[in-house]
Amino acid sequence: MEQVKHEVYQPPKHIVSVATIVLNDKNEILLIKGPKRGWEMPGGQVEEGESIKEAAIRETKEETGIDVEIIKFCGIFQNVGRSICNTFF
Repeated sequence: MEQVKHEVYQPPKHIVSVATIVLNDKNEILLIKGPKRGWEMPGGQVEEGESIKEAAIRETKEETGIDVEIIKFCGIFQNVGRSICNTFF
């Protein structure tokens, strides 16, 4: 008899994150100062069941208290070494 090999489900190992580039009317960029990485754009990890756009809005609000409207997709950055894919709005 032939044995059937069953593979065990492995969850994805990549992290999907977002960041927002927030500009004011003087074209100044909003940065937050984190304890580990220093100055950076607001953002964070996309939660299960959440769109990347929703995550960008939520993370900006959580980290800065500011409500933002997404008006432009800026690009994607991949950190291959840490398995992170970060989307910028």
